Amino acid sequence: MPLGLEHGLIAALCWGSTDVAGTIAGRRLGSLRVVAVAQLTSVIVAVALAVSRGVGLPSDPGAFALAALFGAVAALAYLSFFTALRIGPLSVVSPVVAAYGGLTVVVSVLVRGETLTPFQGLGAALATAGVILTGLVTDGGWRGTRIVGRGVLFSIFAMFLFTVLTAGLATPIAIAGWLPVLLVSRLANAATVWSILAVITIAKPPRAAVLLRGAGGSPVPVGRAIVVAGAAGLLDIIGFVAFAIGLEVAPTWIVGLASSFGPAVAVIVAVVVWGERLRPTQWLGLAGIAAGLVAVALP
Repeated sequence: MPLGLEHGLIAALCWGSTDVAGTIAGRRLGSLRVVAVAQLTSVIVAVALAVSRGVGLPSDPGAFALAALFGAVAALAYLSFFTALRIGPLSVVSPVVAAYGGLTVVVSVLVRGETLTPFQGLGAALATAGVILTGLVTDGGWRGTRIVGRGVLFSIFAMFLFTVLTAGLATPIAIAGWLPVLLVSRLANAATVWSILAVITIAKPPRAAVLLRGAGGSPVPVGRAIVVAGAAGLLDIIGFVAFAIGLEVAPTWIVGLASSFGPAVAVIVAVVVWGERLRPTQWLGLAGIAAGLVAVALP
């Protein structure tokens, strides 16, 4: 197994479960409140982890600034993604965001100068094409092709932000180590989200209502939804720890691509438990994702 692949897959398992928990909580509380609870939980875990290991903030000013910057980027990515999860459908939104894995490969090769074999390049291309197919439906030929639902628009924005986050965090992690960078980025992430929540709660701008609105008719009680949102934050930080360690020990492209396999978990839950239906092109897209990741994993 290539170095870093297992870290990416652990992150994928955690993040796929986070998608499910975020969807359940978001349809009751609204995406902004869910992200706020989840990020507060993740900060508590990050601080406890740093204290237990005797690790502080990065001493290098550049690493500190980059970690804080990408923490703020992550806040916007999570807000957009959790809004997409609330709107749904989960079985489509989650795979579309996973396209950040393919984009990370491109950015890592072009910007960071990383290399991969032709077979790995083919695998990355297959996975990315699969994600595109999963996010589209076709009615009566290519002229009838459209994006599946409003949630996909939010997920596309989140996809680009997660690509920037994945490629960008590798630099401060290489300078200061994964845990100091994790600590700063999570603090910046939570501070950004809670600041946005405070501003929107006080000012109540009409266009921001989508961030506070639940789906309506959710059977989940508020208290349980808050617990589920906290669980989403715990799963997210566990995945991020595995992801950050992977970025420290392995090429950025393989960790980013492997971590994008999380939608498989979300799709299984959406189809089996919630009865969401996929079109044939979407099944083909999921097959492309699986085949691409298998190609990357082979020696």
